[in-house]
Formats: sequence, C-alpha cells, structure tokens
Amino acid sequence: MSTRGPNRRILSLWFPRMGADRLIRRDPLLTDHPLGVVAEHANMQVLTSINSIAERHGIRVGQPVRDAHAMCEGLITRQRNTLAEQSFMAVVRRWAGKFSPWVAPEGDDGLVIDLSGCAHLFGGEEALVQVVQDDCNDLGLSVCLGVADTRGAAWALARFAGQSGQSDRNGDAIDQEARATRSRAGKRRHWTKGGAAPTVQMGRNDSRHRIAPPGQTYVALSPLPIAALRLDADTIAQLNRLGLRRVGDVLGQPRAGLARRFGRGLVMRLDQAMGSAPEPVSPAGAAHHFAVRMTLPEPIGLADDVMAGVDRLLDRLCAALKTQGRGARRVRLQAFRVDQGVEMIEIGLARPSHDPARIRPLLELKIDDIDAGFGIDMLRLEAVQNEPLQERTAVGHLEAGDSVNRRLATQTGVDDLLGRLGARIGLDAITRVHPASSHIPEKSAQVLAATWSEAHKGPWPAPPNPRPLLLWHPEPVTASEAGPKVPSSFRWRGRDHTRIRALGPERISPEWWLDDPNWRSGVRDYWVMDTDHAERLWLFYGHGGAMSAGWFCQGSFA
Repeated sequence: MSTRGPNRRILSLWFPRMGADRLIRRDPLLTDHPLGVVAEHANMQVLTSINSIAERHGIRVGQPVRDAHAMCEGLITRQRNTLAEQSFMAVVRRWAGKFSPWVAPEGDDGLVIDLSGCAHLFGGEEALVQVVQDDCNDLGLSVCLGVADTRGAAWALARFAGQSGQSDRNGDAIDQEARATRSRAGKRRHWTKGGAAPTVQMGRNDSRHRIAPPGQTYVALSPLPIAALRLDADTIAQLNRLGLRRVGDVLGQPRAGLARRFGRGLVMRLDQAMGSAPEPVSPAGAAHHFAVRMTLPEPIGLADDVMAGVDRLLDRLCAALKTQGRGARRVRLQAFRVDQGVEMIEIGLARPSHDPARIRPLLELKIDDIDAGFGIDMLRLEAVQNEPLQERTAVGHLEAGDSVNRRLATQTGVDDLLGRLGARIGLDAITRVHPASSHIPEKSAQVLAATWSEAHKGPWPAPPNPRPLLLWHPEPVTASEAGPKVPSSFRWRGRDHTRIRALGPERISPEWWLDDPNWRSGVRDYWVMDTDHAERLWLFYGHGGAMSAGWFCQGSFA
C-alpha cells in the first residue's frame, strides 16, 4: 500500500471503450462499423461499451439497445463477456507495471498508478504521458489519463479534463419547463421520432489539460463539473439545483453546512481530492507460485529414474501447496537435458488437490513422452494453475469421524477418471451439457468443460414443444410448393421425401438485439414432419430477413 509523502504523484488511466476495443482486437473487421457491447441490466438490454463510430452516431453508453438500433441502423452488437474483460484488464495491468510497481485496478475500465519517483525515468511526466498514449495506440486502446497530486484529482482529470460545469436543467424534461411552455411541449419532436439527436461532448485530449502541476490541485479541479468528485447521481442533482455546478463552487462552501445537507460522503470526497484525507494505492498481490526443482549429480535416462525424482519433487510441491491451503489444477514437469534441450509434459486434474497419490499416476501416464536424449541432469515440477482448497474436518465420535474422512477421501472416482482421460486426450476435450435459459433451440443448452463445472442437479427442464434428438446447422430444402404452406413433398440431401404427417407450427423469433448469422432468415415456423422414409424431421419456414425466405431442415427426432 503506497502512502508516500508530499511529492506524491498519481496517474489515472481510463479506457472508455475497453469492451469494444477488446472485441476489435480479436476481430479487426469490426473496425469500420459501429459496434456496441450489450449486457442485461434491470431486465433490459443496454450498451456497456461502444466504439468511436457508434459514438459519432449519437449513441451513448447505458442506452437501451432498441434506442441505439433506432438511431443507427447498421449497429453491430455483441454480448458482453465479463470474465474475458477482467482477464484483458489483468493483462493491461501487467503492461502498466513498466511505469511503476504500484499499479491497482480502478473500477472495471481503469487503472491507478503511483508515479512518485518514477516519472524522471521517462524524461518527465509529459514524456511519460506520451509513452502511455503511444503504447495504447499500438495496442488499439482508447485511453484518457490524468496526473495529479491525489488519486481523486487524477481520476477527475482523466474523465472530465476540459469539460465545464453545466446545469442539469436542459429543458428536455416537461417538469423543468415553465407552465406557459408546457402547452407547446407536445409539438417538440423527440429524437426517436425524427427530432435532433442528442450530442455527446467529450473532453479535450490535450495532455496540458490532464496534468496538474505539483501543488496546483485546487486550480486544476475548480473548473471541472461537480461529477468529477465521484459522487452519486442524487447528490450531483441536488447540488446542481442549488447552483453548485463546478468543483470550485463546492470548495468555497463551509464544510459543516455541506455535511449537514449532503452527508459525510461529499466532504470525504472533497478531502480525498484535495489530499486532506488519505487514499492509498494498493496494488494487487502477487500470484501464488509453487515450483520445485532438483539437480542430478549424474544424467539419467530411464523412466523409472525419472519417476523416482518426480516422487521426491512431488512430496515437496504438495507440502508447499498444503501449507498455503491451495490445490494444483495443472502440473507441469520439465526435464532439462545435457544438450540444453528441454522436454515437458503437463497434466490437469478434474478437482484441485495437494495429494501426491492423485497426481503421480497422471504424470506416470505421460512419462513416456519425454525423450531423454543423452541424459537428463535437472527436473523441475511446477503447479502452473492452483486454486484454494477447503479442508474437510469431521467432528463427533472418534470412529465416526474417521469413517467420514475415509468416505470423503474415496469420493474422487469420477474426478480421477476425468484426470486419466484428460491425460490421454486433453481435459478440454471432455465436456458436459447444462440447460440454458433461451427460446432459441440451439441455445437451450450450453456446453461446459467437465473439469470446470459440476453436474446438473435435478431434472432437465422440459421444452414447451418436442425437440429433436439431433440438431445441425439449417440446411436448405427444395419444397414442391412455394410459400409458408406445408409442402406435400420436398427434396433434402439429394433424396425426395413425401409428407405423411405434419405437426405444428411453432413460431420462434430471433434475438433482434444480436446479429446472429444463423438467424438471418427472420421469424421461423417449425414443423415436425413424418416422411415416407420412416424419418421424423424438424423443418421450418423462414419468413425472410437478411436472407431470402424458404424451407430448411434443422434436426431429426431419430
């Protein structure tokens, strides 16, 4: 935790388009199209991140998806992956470590860095800011930054530098207008009905507005809007109604009166921004690292000799894991040869463990993959992935407790089987299916890694209508009659079929807020169709959307 003295300097980094930038890095074809990242909030699909092209269309973060599509017809939306964004920010945090060892996350899309004593290594703060901007440009990331004496001031400059305080009474809401103008308010056209779209104002990117010189925190914060103090929306609205729209307006008010009217939260934020209250930078702790090695006096080459060395290393590794209350998920064995070559095998476990008896058989299964060459002179064993492991302790009668411990110790049969299969074919190849909440047939189940998920408990949710046993990508069907009428005969996969019976229809609409290439055929009418070839097929008629209307086959009940 960094609480350095009067020469403390803080750098705040804000990535306003982090979610969209991450997707564009993975798919560069999205660069030239308006893009929005969608998440569910309060039973409504809203935008959590947009790119610069979508912003130029007037789209804003937090806007409902339906309104965004009304403003921009070509908007491309992607579902938000929170875990992937967190992993991406962890990588960005490691990159930021080049500027200072004191780096901490700030929200989901920001970082805070304590630059005390580090800026001169880059030629000063302006040169360091330029390095940050150049690196982010190379990484394809949009960044806003601020440098100040305090964490609160740096946060404010990164997000509001160059902006001025404005009134919250903009005249768009009917309750903000005088009574004489309310009768004419109905004639004003809203932007969703052809009126002028709202404009989005961004702060200036000039670094001069984002670097507060030492001792100039008051001057740098005074012209900024009151939202730069990291206050909640209700407090900001109340301050604006009183005419306090800039930070400088609040700094000149008596603290006792502010505390009585708005609570201690406002006063605390003011003290943090001005440096009167401490706000340290606490970097994330170092990740757990467990590895052991053994140097051999003479080179070895037999599998039995290698396993003898593994046994000695494994006991030490598991003892270190047990001391920290961790269990290994993936274990890597490296064999260093006398010719400077390195042989490596890696195994995974279905459940974290620090028991050598569960890890050793998996390593022994793959020990033949090591080519000893002219001999191995060093072995290294590492738990490349580990997790917290909760120990079970049985209380009660002595014999009863021993019985419970033995029973719990033997309930690893399925996990051991998954580990052995994973050692042969890979843990990623072993999957299990869980039900999913979706009206789309192919999304009614989700495939999960068997080693990273638990088995579904309880009965499988019954679908509203029968679903086929086999599902595949929709395949075109040549029908005898055009249009949505059920055909009496059709041709599919090079064979002619005659309809014997048809059950349906079941109408399913696509997820209009997502651009799913598999659902560009529009609304579908599904039919269960028995044919003269003793087949029960699942056919649907797509009414047309981005694709032409027609009949398709998507599954079979047998």
